[in-house]
Amino acid sequence: MSQFESMKLYQTSMTPSAMRVTLFLKEKGIEIPVEEINVREGDNLKVEFQAISANGRIPLLQLDDGSYLSESIAICRYIDALSPDDKGLFGSDPKQKGLVEMWNRMVELQGLMVGFQAFRNITGIYQDRERVIPEWGEESKLRLGEFLPTLENRLAEAEYLAGEFSIADISLWAMLKVVQALGIEWQSQYPNLQQWHQRLAKRPAFQA
Repeated sequence: MSQFESMKLYQTSMTPSAMRVTLFLKEKGIEIPVEEINVREGDNLKVEFQAISANGRIPLLQLDDGSYLSESIAICRYIDALSPDDKGLFGSDPKQKGLVEMWNRMVELQGLMVGFQAFRNITGIYQDRERVIPEWGEESKLRLGEFLPTLENRLAEAEYLAGEFSIADISLWAMLKVVQALGIEWQSQYPNLQQWHQRLAKRPAFQA
């Protein structure tokens, strides 16, 4: 049994957070046993899950020594360190590493996090466990839409966010799922973003 086969990934596959890890693993050609957690039904709120997860969220990786690692990018960095290759998903040289970190953080802070706030507060999907402020949801939706031109301009000068394909592009792919769920039109307004999306859609990891 390989080191990865003795691990377990707890996830809700439909969520953008889990999607980032899943796509990263596919790009690396690594398979880890998966256990699906239904966050909508509150599986992550159960005592047994809370006891093993630092943040009570998915994805959660159980390591081969029985310890646990939370947060999508932390999991991806761990996997990348265990299985180094020349794919450079976190950057292949000092400058590239900096660009990957910069763009990934921008997508996280100005895109994914804002989009999550918009979706949760507008839909009230988790109103049984958190405060819901519809006005904040609408404001967050506006802020998410206002971030798209930044991405469009960047992709006018580079095929991928950091110049080469990286975790930043995986994060953006996941972010666009939130954009679509919120009904924000982007395909007709942002041709560079649309071309980028088409490039990624041709990659084997993104076709499943």
